[in-house]
Amino acid sequence: MARARSTPADDTFTLYDLKIEVVATERPMVCNHQAGAFFELKGENLSLPPGQTFPIYPLAALLPLLPAKQRVTHPHDWMTTDTEIACPDPHCGGRFRIIRTGTSTFRHADVTAVPLPAPRPARPRRRAAVPARTRRGARR
Repeated sequence: MARARSTPADDTFTLYDLKIEVVATERPMVCNHQAGAFFELKGENLSLPPGQTFPIYPLAALLPLLPAKQRVTHPHDWMTTDTEIACPDPHCGGRFRIIRTGTSTFRHADVTAVPLPAPRPARPRRRAAVPARTRRGARR
């Protein structure tokens, strides 16, 4: 399972690796993608198998969803449960299945020039407020 947080002493974080595969439906595919074609995403790097192409219009529709799919989400969140995305062409029956295939760990310092914020000093815990007692027989 991917970790959602890091500390300045340990600036690592984990993302899911993804495989995005073209899935045929009962409707014909009119775009330039073939059932079984795929690309993979590991961190920020997208890769295609040698010699394979992928049309830019469905790629443009998929790209905004992929960073969220790489991260840990609540089990009831639609981003966790919904794995197939329809082709953006309303006449095309193609769908794209997003599969979490594994995880990769990255260091914050290796992927950005922005430093992590300094740790905050621990604050003392407050005691819970005790409700005022009401007088016996008093009306509210």
